[in-house]
Amino acid sequence: MKLYDGGRAPNPRRVRIFFAEKGVPLPELVPIDIGAREHKTEAFTRINPLQRLPVLVLDDGTALAETVAICRYVETLHPEPPLFGRDAKEQAQIEMWNRRVELGLFASVAAVFRHSHPSMAELEGQVPEWAEANRELIDDHLWLLDMQLASNAFVCGERLTIADITAGIAIDFMKPSRIPLPEQFGNIRRWHGELSSRPSWKA
Repeated sequence: MKLYDGGRAPNPRRVRIFFAEKGVPLPELVPIDIGAREHKTEAFTRINPLQRLPVLVLDDGTALAETVAICRYVETLHPEPPLFGRDAKEQAQIEMWNRRVELGLFASVAAVFRHSHPSMAELEGQVPEWAEANRELIDDHLWLLDMQLASNAFVCGERLTIADITAGIAIDFMKPSRIPLPEQFGNIRRWHGELSSRPSWKA
């Protein structure tokens, strides 16, 4: 297998952290320089027509090009520890929170970065108004996450799951997106500090 990787970009990090939390060695890494627009080349477009990273290419040539799809593939091959849940109830709760975070906080932070950060001006068709509209939603997304973490060590209980990886990377991505984390969200600060100290977070 080969993992086409985008360095510090948030979605490639999610996959590398997932591998690390599983205790599964990373496959052969193929670095793709987003700043140099290597993901826009004809060669990479043949691998993923959406020109996004990461992409896991299996030994038979199958290309898995969505972050959660890659993680689910790894989970099926290596079910322990279960980062998508053990039983139907756990799996549904983890799916619910992962989608809430991915479609809420993660998406809003990404929109702010893509549509306001100077480094993205040549890579994206920036719409500054869209960045500001999403910036106004951030506190609501943080409030929801902070409330959930008030009574849970991790997003879905006492064990780390894919929802924590998605949420933790969203919080990390706030810094380059120039979005401060307000002091009032103490539960997020406690949880994120613990995540950041995990060996997987350096992946």
